[in-house]
Amino acid sequence: MFFLRKAMDYKLNDNIPLSTPIDDIVFTVFDTETTGFNVATVDRLIEIGAVQVKGTTVLEDETFHTYVNPNRDIPSVIVELTNITSEKVQDAPTAIEALQQFFQFVEQKQSVCFVGHYISFDLFVMKHELRREKIKFRKPTFIDTLDLIGFIAPSYDMRDLERYAQAFGTRMYDRHSAIGDALTTAYLFVELLEQFRMRGYQTWGELLRATDSQMRSLSF
Repeated sequence: MFFLRKAMDYKLNDNIPLSTPIDDIVFTVFDTETTGFNVATVDRLIEIGAVQVKGTTVLEDETFHTYVNPNRDIPSVIVELTNITSEKVQDAPTAIEALQQFFQFVEQKQSVCFVGHYISFDLFVMKHELRREKIKFRKPTFIDTLDLIGFIAPSYDMRDLERYAQAFGTRMYDRHSAIGDALTTAYLFVELLEQFRMRGYQTWGELLRATDSQMRSLSF
């Protein structure tokens, strides 16, 4: 049995009025790559990518990217999928160092919340990397593009980011690259926000209610 130390503080600027217009909200859209899906046990973080969005504008010059040294071999299937080799990560920061850098980026940009496509996986990756250091990851404010799609177009029933980008006619970047998938997700997200506003919704509070981001449990 072990005791968790203090929580890692990523200082989201989420204490804002629910009446705040969506145009005034700053989002951090991010993605991770790992050595596999068993992140609670043997698999580890190997890349983080993020881009800022303000309202319905993707700020391509405000990005974050780092490889992460997993201190284990990267399976050949992951190398083939992501093009991330052991050579690319050998001098990269450790997971805790990379996450600290990422959270500093989030704080500097005064982000209100995290955004991702199937974001629960990325949050679990962070949670378990911090847990290895006996640091608690408190549940953040987040929006999953899958939830926003479910609100706007409930007939859609798939998870694949590329297929959604094609379906909504948005830009696509390199797949299975954390920064590429973050950029693809960001452009999908702003298109979804435009459609959300076309339905008469304008505020931060309406966006939170539509995505139920504060009601879902991720077992944090």
